[in-house]
Amino acid sequence: MLNFLPKPLIGVISFLLYLLNTLFWAIPILGLAILKLLPIRQWRVGITYLIDHCATAWIALNNLTSRLFSNIHWDVKGLEQLSVKDWYLVVANHQSWVDILALQKVMHRKVPFLKFFLKKELLYVPVIGLCWWALDFPFMKRYNAAFLKKHPHLKGQDIITTRKACEKFQFKPVSVMNFLEGTRFTPEKHQQQQSPFSYLLKPRAGGIAFVLNAMGQRLDKLLDVTIYYPQGAPSFWDYISGKVREIKVRVRVLPIEPELIGDYEDPHYRARFQQWVNQLWLDKNQQLLELQQGESR
Repeated sequence: MLNFLPKPLIGVISFLLYLLNTLFWAIPILGLAILKLLPIRQWRVGITYLIDHCATAWIALNNLTSRLFSNIHWDVKGLEQLSVKDWYLVVANHQSWVDILALQKVMHRKVPFLKFFLKKELLYVPVIGLCWWALDFPFMKRYNAAFLKKHPHLKGQDIITTRKACEKFQFKPVSVMNFLEGTRFTPEKHQQQQSPFSYLLKPRAGGIAFVLNAMGQRLDKLLDVTIYYPQGAPSFWDYISGKVREIKVRVRVLPIEPELIGDYEDPHYRARFQQWVNQLWLDKNQQLLELQQGESR
């Protein structure tokens, strides 16, 4: 609509609108979060609905800003079967911070409000970190193998943290979102990992295995989301300044079979689950190739 303005000016105006929108909705979200501390289950469920409604309005205004100042062609397929009344586990490839904005745009009012697994350090981002906490986003502390060898008492902490986070998702429809790669794709990381996937980093199966273990009986479907940027992965500034011309998104709705739920500490289950995740990633890699070639439907 207003994308005829100079790109730097669009970026500045958009950033200010995103900031003002965030500050505006932070007040009721954080205020309701304080009320939610009252230890009565039905009260907490009711407050959670109100907080999620505020967050949905927050995203709606962000999407409006994007429509006003950019002219993105959204090529999206696979949303027909979705419902805000279902519980979903959502996985996607990860290339940029724009992935989060793209997912919020595409999934807005199609599924329950997306709850992302975040690094614990993001809790300390001014204002928005507290909003994520108020929205029950799970904050994870990752430990590498070398650290766990020195501190064996922390082994299994991930599943404990995940289970506690998922306990909050039992009473209201939710979309639990996880980037399986654990970090954004870059050619340097791809080379360092020696990833067998042309367009993806190696997936980390443990995160969603823990979610399935904690609430697999409650989850209705798995949404496998593939995001492709024909111009290359944009930065946040590229997105808000109207430089992004097209984004392609494909959504596959997959059943959560009983055999996908199990104890990740069990080596037989772990091997089977990792094989399933690798096949999921092989399919995604092929879809990214098709999107690049303009063949994906």
